[in-house]
Amino acid sequence: MAQFAFSLVSPERELFSGEVDAVVVPGTEGTFEVRANHAPLMATLSPGMLEVHQGGEVTKTFVRGGFADVSPNGLTVLAEKAVNEQDLQGDVLTSEREDAQSTIEEDGASPEEVLNARRALDTLAKY
Repeated sequence: MAQFAFSLVSPERELFSGEVDAVVVPGTEGTFEVRANHAPLMATLSPGMLEVHQGGEVTKTFVRGGFADVSPNGLTVLAEKAVNEQDLQGDVLTSEREDAQSTIEEDGASPEEVLNARRALDTLAKY
């Protein structure tokens, strides 16, 4: 299987950079998969699990907000927030759930913000 360059970056740090087989991205218009030679695309992220397929292994990362940019050079995901699946426990998980819940309860939250917070809670409910 042909590989391509992928980079996952959050404001805190670069979480991943390397050659991968495929990446499943939670886009606001729906989940999509990127493989080598994918057509150029720019998409906004929806809260959900980003899956990186590399050498028969799958690594999952919870992302909340941001952008995905597919270019001839590969895929770059700029995530507003990114947490590796193995770190979604204890205080980190509680904090993510509380952030989403407070957005839902916030008086000034837009319908889009509330929808994204509900998507985050749906994803986090599995952990």
